[in-house]
Order: sequence, then structure tokens, then C-alpha cells
Amino acid sequence: MKHYPFILFYIFCNVFIYAFQGSFWVYVVCFIAFSAVVVWGSFDIELGYFVNSITHKRTKIKEVALTFDDGPTEFTPKFLDLLKEHQIKATFFCIGKQIEKYPETFQRIIAEGHTVGNHTLSHSNSTGFLSTSKMIEEIENCDQVMNDVGNIKTNLYRPPFGVTNPNIAKAISKTSKHSIGWNVRSLDTIIDDERKIYRRITKTLKKGSIILLHDTSDKTYQVVVDLLVFLKDKKYSTFTVDSITNSKKK
Repeated sequence: MKHYPFILFYIFCNVFIYAFQGSFWVYVVCFIAFSAVVVWGSFDIELGYFVNSITHKRTKIKEVALTFDDGPTEFTPKFLDLLKEHQIKATFFCIGKQIEKYPETFQRIIAEGHTVGNHTLSHSNSTGFLSTSKMIEEIENCDQVMNDVGNIKTNLYRPPFGVTNPNIAKAISKTSKHSIGWNVRSLDTIIDDERKIYRRITKTLKKGSIILLHDTSDKTYQVVVDLLVFLKDKKYSTFTVDSITNSKKK
């Protein structure tokens, strides 16, 4: 929404260039450049191009947030065991259909004091092409599943794939959610080498980082095992994302 005036202004400028200078190629280059910026803004949640997402915590102490997407899954109990062993609380952004598949695990996440967030009902591959009304359905239906299974409500929402656009921005606003992003992306669903994932996380870590992980594989589990050792050695504590949104209410 906040970019509509800029978009209209940019289109007007391009039309003006084409109409009065007669340079078709100037218009084409400008249009391609602008389109690239829009696409980049849609896929890079840290830019806040369409939605002002929370991507880190402003803090002076060494603390980070562990966030897990796409669960609960068959692997989630292992992650919960590990977190319990280290007395660490994390934030789990859960898919509604996965909650229906693993209701006991979702209930365990809540019972053990972790924070949960909405990650839509289905995590559709076509998320970026859904209408505002369909996106609202995805969010609200996930809310309903979370309430039915876990008797819990959340104002935290993480866009699938980190994709945002005007329709998603409207849906987030209509459902009164806080959009939660990250500033450390592990790429654990793409990279196969556990050491590369580990190095990718640790080399970019800083105070207040929100780390994107997935509780969907043994590979990521092994990365987290090593990561928790690293955090302890470097004297990092952890926080859950709701601590940021709760502080904004005060």
C-alpha cells in the first residue's frame, strides 16, 4: 500500500519519457529495472518493501532467536528433546495441515513453553499469486486449527517462502498479525552439506538475530546440535519472537 504512489509516479515518468523523447528502449530499460526492484522486494523480506516485517531484535546483549518453519513433522520431537536438554525456548511457525497431521506434537510445543506462530493452512506454492481473500482464508483457517488443537491464539505470522506483495500485506493487516521475517537464513532446505549450513548461520550471526530454520529433517537437527554448542561457547542467550511484539505494546 505504501508504495502505490511511488509506483504510479514511476509509471507516469516512464510514459512521459516514451511520449516526449520517443525512446522506446529508454522506456524498456526503465520498466525492466523497476520490475526487478519489485520482484526483489517481493522475495527479500528484510527489505520491508510491501510489509514492515520484524527481522531482528534491537538489543545490546548477545541474544538470538531460533525459529523453525513448516512443522510440526515427524522430526519435531527430536528438536523438542534437544531444546529441552539445553533449556532453550524457540519459536515454531506451524502449518495448519501439519498441525492436523501431528496434533500431539503441536500440543507438546505449547506445553513445553515454546512460542507458536501462523504459517498459513497449506503453505501453498502459489502463495504469491493468491488473492487477498484467499490469503485471509489461509491465515484464518490456520488460526482455527491452532485454536481447535492447542487452544491457543497467536498474532505472529510468517509469510511462506518470505514472499510478500500487496495482497499479502492487506491480508496481514486484516488479520491483525505481526509479520515475522529473519536476518539469518540458513537455507537448510536447499543446501545438503550440514557444515555449509552451520557456517552460513554462524558467520552472519549478530546480536538480536532471528535465525530461519526448519524442523523438517535430520540434517537440520544435526546443524542445531552444533549450533547450540556454538551459542553456548560464544555466550549467546536466546529469546522468542513474541518478546519483541510484546515489548511494542508497552
